[in-house]
Amino acid sequence: MKLIYNLSLFFYYLAIKLASIFNAKAKLWINGRKHIFSKIELALHSNTSPLIWFHCASLGEFEQGRPLIEKIKKEYPTHKIALSFFSPSGYEIRKNYSGADYIFYLPMDTPANAKKLVTLLNPQLAFFVKYEFWFNYLNELKSRTIPTYLVSGIFREKQHFFKAYGNWFRKQLSCFTHFFLQDKTSELLLNSIGYTNTTITGDTRFDRVYEISKNVTTYHILEQFCKNIPTFIIGSSWPDDEQLIAQASKSLTTYKLIIAPHEIDEQHIQIIEEKFSVYGNCIRYTKATDATIKNANVLIIDNMGMLSSLYQYGTIAYIGGGFGKGIHNILEAATFGLPIIFGPNYHKFLEAKELISQKGAFTINDTNELVSTLHYLSIQSNYESASASSKKYIQSNIGATNKILSSITIK
Repeated sequence: MKLIYNLSLFFYYLAIKLASIFNAKAKLWINGRKHIFSKIELALHSNTSPLIWFHCASLGEFEQGRPLIEKIKKEYPTHKIALSFFSPSGYEIRKNYSGADYIFYLPMDTPANAKKLVTLLNPQLAFFVKYEFWFNYLNELKSRTIPTYLVSGIFREKQHFFKAYGNWFRKQLSCFTHFFLQDKTSELLLNSIGYTNTTITGDTRFDRVYEISKNVTTYHILEQFCKNIPTFIIGSSWPDDEQLIAQASKSLTTYKLIIAPHEIDEQHIQIIEEKFSVYGNCIRYTKATDATIKNANVLIIDNMGMLSSLYQYGTIAYIGGGFGKGIHNILEAATFGLPIIFGPNYHKFLEAKELISQKGAFTINDTNELVSTLHYLSIQSNYESASASSKKYIQSNIGATNKILSSITIK
């Protein structure tokens, strides 16, 4: 099975290399790993401080690891933090993140790369966030008795660990010193295959979004745009989300719209402008001025890094991705007490299921259901109840970072 695993990664690499000819994201993935060990060695050559390694798949996992990174950095200022990413959508956005001392792409998970990287980093501890399982790296860390933790871990019955053919994968989980899990279901699944080194600490993202709400970044243009007018924020949207909302524009006439698409390439922005031109005057954030923003009905966020603070200006949030691979981060909106709407593909996300059950979030399948949900939330008592549920949900789930940190030893 180990041979099959390594061969599958080899062919995965070849597929990405082929895709990089015509796909920009794949090209970043390949180019970011060129001469990667020379870059890491150069960065680390003079380091004599103890080092802690965090690995995140992408931006969402980084946001989960971030509270722990920053807490460790604050409490152990003499330690260095190394942060690796698998995906360009994480690395390219956070490559200048000040909370880590070294930031790099994770080299491919081969036995040779694992040995070389762990030798270079020589970490005191290693943290893998949520569900990153690179078995050559994990085995190398275990062989050197380096404590390795899964943070905000979540497991589902459909994963190969819990299948009849999953014996090899189950054994690889022995590389983790401890599992810090989001929920009871994950713990029961791990217990069922013999792993009891588990603690339910919750999701560290709650700590992150709560901190955002207490230290929020304000934006003058957004304040001028909203001016106490009800605002419908569309966060991390994809074309299917945008099409559905555009079709419901007649039910949104009492709102101003802020659209923060997941992809901000010029072609996509132009398509959004065309779709929402019937709604009123559209303006891009990067081109907005005090003079032009006053007459705008739709504000398109055409840059990165603002979304988590945008929700402070909202009345209702629609979170994209639910008509594709899965919804994006809903906690950033919930922390500001916004009722949240999203599409049907949310079942892998515990927070979505829990917020629906608490009537702080609402799932829809089509434009008619969106219109119906908007009508429901237009009733003041319904709106206030949903808003209170969202905020309460965040506040009742903070604290995972402190629970994790109190359970590990840093020297």
